[in-house]
Amino acid sequence: MQTIGLCRFSYPGDGGFQVEHATLRDRMNYLYAPARMAERFATFETMMLPPLKAQTDDDFTLLIVIGDSLPSLYRDRLEAAVADMPQAVIQAHPPGQHRKVMQEAINSVRRFDGDACLQFRMDDDDAVACTYIERLREAALDVLPMAAKHRHIAIDFNQGFITRPSVKGLEVAPTNVPYTTAALALMFQPDLRLSVMNFAHMKVGQKMPTVTFAGEDMLIRGHNDYNDSRQKPGVRGPKLAPLDAAGKAHFKKTFNIDADAVAAAFKSVSTA
Repeated sequence: MQTIGLCRFSYPGDGGFQVEHATLRDRMNYLYAPARMAERFATFETMMLPPLKAQTDDDFTLLIVIGDSLPSLYRDRLEAAVADMPQAVIQAHPPGQHRKVMQEAINSVRRFDGDACLQFRMDDDDAVACTYIERLREAALDVLPMAAKHRHIAIDFNQGFITRPSVKGLEVAPTNVPYTTAALALMFQPDLRLSVMNFAHMKVGQKMPTVTFAGEDMLIRGHNDYNDSRQKPGVRGPKLAPLDAAGKAHFKKTFNIDADAVAAAFKSVSTA
């Protein structure tokens, strides 16, 4: 069963942002600002990629969508970061209607081989457990009889952490909010050309049957000053606490994330 993960890496599309910009150039200037890009790479390289590179089931595709306007120094660094990851596919697209571009990008890597397709989305500061693809495929087989009756089904792993990276390492808060990216996947019937980006993740329970799995840490939702959802006034953040030694060991075992490596990366950002 084909499994596709989507990461939009600073793609300057039309839509897809809760906070809008007056012009496309304003959006590009915001997205490609050196300080922002330095932080984006710090999280991408030390939080998102390590668990994906350590998946117990490595049969998946990681589709990374960028703008064709992404400066070459960032494109080169992105390619270097995934050079040892055969699952990674980088696609550059011109600015366009966000959902349409993402749908076409995902469908371009789909096999449409007669089997259902699993799709999940993640930002560049999110992460999933090293067992995520394995658990997701097991869950999909469990709910496969339902797939014949429904065009799409949500498979939700809701337990994990909200995590803020910084020069101090990682500050975290437990979470079990349903339908949280990145460990939320949609299962599509074989010939259906819709994608995971056609649905607002918090509203999937209003659009399709959902199955939620709890009791196992499966996700990290990044928390930082560049989160789109935090740009509006009055947004309240979670109560975060630094990881202790046991927490660091748990993150390394579960997510293949080294808190000290995160701290080092952010120290480099702060001194750049």
